[in-house]
Amino acid sequence: MLCADLVDIQWKDPTGRSHRGVANLEDISISGACLQFDRPVSLGSPIRMTYPNGELTGLVKYCVFREIGYFLGIEFDPGMRWSQHSYRPQHLLDPRRLVARATGRLKDHLPSAYLN
Repeated sequence: MLCADLVDIQWKDPTGRSHRGVANLEDISISGACLQFDRPVSLGSPIRMTYPNGELTGLVKYCVFREIGYFLGIEFDPGMRWSQHSYRPQHLLDPRRLVARATGRLKDHLPSAYLN
């Protein structure tokens, strides 16, 4: 799911030192998330993402710089699963709905010969 929301994050660097910050949640799925952050976080770092009524923990699987900041790929720990019932980001968009909506509109404008 594509989304936008601010979440608190905590992680430990390779030396074991703890860090905190606020990241922008870019997308989320059952098993992971992508966060936009203002500094790099080492691969394999354990990370905790907290939101108003809970938290999700995992490991940093990628960290890449793209124009406006660092994008962190988080794989949730075994047993950790995101669901809309436990946490619904402020702005949440299911890309499948866009495709379905666009496909429906396309069908309305195509001659019937293209639809069979």
